[in-house]
Amino acid sequence: MIHRRHFLTRAGAFAAGFVGLRRAMLAHASGAGELPVRAMAEDGYGPLVRDPMGLFDLPKGFKYDAFSRTGEKMDDGLLVPGAHDAMAAFPGPDGLTILVRNHEIEPGMDVPGPFGYDNEHFDKVDRAKLYDAGTHSPSRGGTTTILYDTRGGKGHGRVVRHWMSLAGTERNCAGGPTPRNTWITCEECVFKAGKDFAKDHGYCFEVPASAEIGLVEPVPLKAMGRFQHEACCTDPTTGIVYLTEDRPDGLVYRFIPKERDNLVAGGRLQALVVKGKPSCDTSNWVPKNATPPEPIKVGQRLSVAWMDLSNIDSPDDDLRYRGFSGGAARFARGEGMWFGRGTVFMAMTEGGAGHHGQIWMYTPSRLEGAQGELDQPGTLDLFVESGGPNVVQNADNITVAPWGDLIVCEDEVTMEHPEQFLLGITPGGSIYKIGRNAMNVSELAGACFSPDGSTLFVNIQRPGITLAIRGPWRKS
Repeated sequence: MIHRRHFLTRAGAFAAGFVGLRRAMLAHASGAGELPVRAMAEDGYGPLVRDPMGLFDLPKGFKYDAFSRTGEKMDDGLLVPGAHDAMAAFPGPDGLTILVRNHEIEPGMDVPGPFGYDNEHFDKVDRAKLYDAGTHSPSRGGTTTILYDTRGGKGHGRVVRHWMSLAGTERNCAGGPTPRNTWITCEECVFKAGKDFAKDHGYCFEVPASAEIGLVEPVPLKAMGRFQHEACCTDPTTGIVYLTEDRPDGLVYRFIPKERDNLVAGGRLQALVVKGKPSCDTSNWVPKNATPPEPIKVGQRLSVAWMDLSNIDSPDDDLRYRGFSGGAARFARGEGMWFGRGTVFMAMTEGGAGHHGQIWMYTPSRLEGAQGELDQPGTLDLFVESGGPNVVQNADNITVAPWGDLIVCEDEVTMEHPEQFLLGITPGGSIYKIGRNAMNVSELAGACFSPDGSTLFVNIQRPGITLAIRGPWRKS
């Protein structure tokens, strides 16, 4: 299967970029001073050139196409929803690229949904294909799918068509691609049925990367739990899905499906436990007016067990509390997650003594999810703990380039760092700029490469624009 090869190739290259990130962060934390990060040209593509359109600055020789903007009419008669977020690229028919893109819309957000500001296009949708039509107005989040031709001619790509592919969900933030040509989209919320909603929210949904216009059946993957989901990744060998939770006191989960290629069939949801350290707090935060616990050191290897979770629909939003009290480890805002070289890499946005972030590695057991696992446990390593905000400013969505560099979307604006950059990190630890949001201070999201490696896609979340960036990329 073409996509499976594409999936495994990108997964294999990903670990190299994280090695570079570790070197860069450790150099900075050890007092090496200000890194030669954002002025470096030899490992990157040179300084950024001001965009005369005021949208996105790129190095010389690079250009972008902007498309699928919020409010544009799509080929199904609906509008492009706002709040573009995580996405993935898949091989399509005849050399085309299929993009499946999240929309992190939630109640009260002043952006149009697919049905318009006043739901004036709601009659164009079969209500049976909406997960939640609401009590007085429908949920406006979900996913859109874009069929894109990277060979559009004259150095430009073009949108072949775009449409709503999952509708009626809320706050679709991150997720992850699977080896079977699908995208798992995650709701980062725990809204309950009642005044505004006809159904509970807080689930994952699977969206096939199809080139055919139409809404997928909105089937919540309830066996994967109801909590404030962020990202997920799938081990292509076992089919096990690992998940993060975007909470300061969240857990790390794994889902063992009954049928590896049929998540709807159910399975077991478990939480990560550090053996010998029940209810371990991995944040390394220093509490005020209290004796700080012994920190977990970078490079420290911990053995892992997994505990079964009950009442995973969690009507009281207490799954993480029950898991922690039962012995599960606590993590500081789990966000990005990727599987590479037999390892699950996990970004904890607020981990570390200074709340600047951590990267954890989980290496599965040779008997992952099977009998005998406890005797040959998987291991958890603190791979990186940032010593300051000057290396990467709150990394969010992450992808890997075809040549092995790590590509990072920044997601935080401060007085010291008032801009949002798209960065590259080499395996040797050099950090370079790929682009800058010249339009506003909105976060960047959804970075991913086309299967042919020619085009880097990324979103400016507000007001909602997707960019296709082309240029003299390095080769694999």
